[in-house]
Amino acid sequence: MNRLERLLRPKSIAVIGGGAFGTSVVKQSLKMGFAGDIWPVHPTKDTIEGVKAYKTVAELPGAPDATFIGVNRNLTIEMVRALRERGAGAATCFASGFLETGDYDEDGERLQRELIEAAGDMPIIGPNCYGLINYADGALLWPDQHGGQRLAPGTRGAAIITQSSNIACNLTMQKRGLPLAFLMTAGNQAQTGLSEMALGLIEDERVSCLGLHIEGFDSAAGFERLAARARELKKPIVAMKVGRSEQARAATISHTASLAGSDAASDAFLKRLGIARVNSIPSFLETLKLLHAGGPLAGRSLSSMSCSGGEASVIADSAEGRGVRFPSLGETHRARVKSTLGPLVAVANPLDYHTFIWNNEPAMTETFTAMVSGGFDLNMLVLDFPRADRCSDADWWPTVRAFEAALKTNGARGAIVSSMLENLPEEHAAELFKRGIVPLHGIVEAMDAAEAAAFIGEMWKQPSSPPMGGRGAERSEAERGMSGARKLPPLRLGPAGLATSPPFHGGEEWSQPSEAAAKALLAASGLPVPGGRSVSTTDEAVSAAVALGFPVALKALGVAHKSEHGAVRLNLLDADAVRAAAADLAVLGSGLYVERMVQDGIAELIVGITADPLFGPVMTIGTGGVLVELLKDSATLLLPATRQDVENALRGLKLFPLLDGYRGRAKADLDAAVDAILGIADFGIRNAERIEELDINPLIVCGEGKGAWIADALLVESSLLPVNGEKGAGFDVSPRRNHV
Repeated sequence: MNRLERLLRPKSIAVIGGGAFGTSVVKQSLKMGFAGDIWPVHPTKDTIEGVKAYKTVAELPGAPDATFIGVNRNLTIEMVRALRERGAGAATCFASGFLETGDYDEDGERLQRELIEAAGDMPIIGPNCYGLINYADGALLWPDQHGGQRLAPGTRGAAIITQSSNIACNLTMQKRGLPLAFLMTAGNQAQTGLSEMALGLIEDERVSCLGLHIEGFDSAAGFERLAARARELKKPIVAMKVGRSEQARAATISHTASLAGSDAASDAFLKRLGIARVNSIPSFLETLKLLHAGGPLAGRSLSSMSCSGGEASVIADSAEGRGVRFPSLGETHRARVKSTLGPLVAVANPLDYHTFIWNNEPAMTETFTAMVSGGFDLNMLVLDFPRADRCSDADWWPTVRAFEAALKTNGARGAIVSSMLENLPEEHAAELFKRGIVPLHGIVEAMDAAEAAAFIGEMWKQPSSPPMGGRGAERSEAERGMSGARKLPPLRLGPAGLATSPPFHGGEEWSQPSEAAAKALLAASGLPVPGGRSVSTTDEAVSAAVALGFPVALKALGVAHKSEHGAVRLNLLDADAVRAAAADLAVLGSGLYVERMVQDGIAELIVGITADPLFGPVMTIGTGGVLVELLKDSATLLLPATRQDVENALRGLKLFPLLDGYRGRAKADLDAAVDAILGIADFGIRNAERIEELDINPLIVCGEGKGAWIADALLVESSLLPVNGEKGAGFDVSPRRNHV
């Protein structure tokens, strides 16, 4: 049995606390018609809302399945212990003042430990959360009013989990017609994480789809299990993950950290799992409606019909830059639609069918049926209803019936889209659902929903991604409820950008092997590194250049971002050029590095790996070179990644046309680039415990058959696992393995 089964489908509810919050829980459960037992607990009151109250948990008639605890934080711990000893199913903890208080309250961390200890193996939700609303059974562990209604017997609804109690309250007030089966708040996830709550909810047959409002992930492995189970049950998930505006980690030495910040990793994680992401509450709700009505979309092709050219233009523009599209009609299809309309109507997709056939139900049915016959993955009808207090909507329903008939004839999916929320009332939305039509509010929100549903459908057709490995794949229980990522100590930059190790900080110390040492590690792993040698003097530099063969590059070692500090000279063609460059560079760093110059380069990439405290090694692939931060043309992958993942990432870059032979230019060695990136990923996985950051910029991709070469490498090494105190020691440099 699921660990949360008794909480989510209770036969009895205990309510501890007789103040306004506890009283409200009793009142709301009675109002919703909960058929089970309700047992208030209060030391002095005989009844609460007319229901018999008990003095203590020990006096209850039985062990409650679900309990709402609405007392102060210290007493909450006592009540949790008493419930566990009584054999209760689970409890929600309303009180705040635990770990979520952070540095402001030194008692918070201690109290959270005591709370977890008191709970033992009894599940607890929160603390600092409102609890949950079970609309399927009418069971409310909810200390406030709400705007939802009981789910009709034999029907299904969406389930939503949010980490914000106030957002949860607001969601219950929606007038968009979304049927809800459950609404749950997570609080600070002291013991039970969001992914476990979600797993419990999707097992309920009355849940059609799942929506998650995420502030932080409790467990990467937990979300992997959730996504796998959701796919098995055919219950899609949409997430609204906040944190896009979070400042990039400051003072890190590599470019990669600024490109693959926590939000980029979160986005890559959700994509990997097949969980769609949207960025607003309205789009979140509209996506849930589309998923509730029929699950993911089979593809990305859309049709649209409206009786206005203005609406047709607006919805056409809304698809610009998206993955979903309004494909042009084929000649046969176009002729079929044209035959149902007058000569003055220009047939296209989106279709403006004009007002010539308005309120002519047979004519509209014929046109709509012809348009929908094109096999689109979702058919949209833009229709705004008039306001009921001043106008009549009688002439709008023939349009609805015509669309309904067209969908049924073609066995197609359809949505009526209002351009404004107020122009599709809640009661109309409910009626459309009954007719098999999805009511969508807002053109942009409808397009967000279609794109999200198409993404999930696309991902479900592909094999599941392999489990992630490396540091951070699973958070420890003690870390649950802690907001924010682990703070990593920065490398300090001395004169001319010379990296110096910081003092020991937080149980972890960073060190930075030189470029020469980093490249030696990569070369030993079989990665494509140009020949190079470390030298100390000008004469040694000249000798090394002669041995390697001209042209060569000369670099000052120990300098971060060499181009910015004038610490590199390229395309040196003879000994005199090397001698002059060496004289200039010798004073900048800790030595010199002579390297064979990569020639015939087509494009430069950045390939970086950062150690994420939750997701493990995170890879960034993007346009490289000195303008990397300015261009911000990148994709983020979690590891391990497949060859197809890497190819898709490259093809999604603005740079890709250059790799593909832009305007007749030579094509790049794409296979070699992918091989090199996969090799870098493998090195990162095998050394996940040792690497804080690996920044390869640039990876120079040459013409077809000429390879891809690591021209610069910066490695920031963790000293968590020192080996003989040597930088670079202890790395796994065995040949590349196939992790997938």
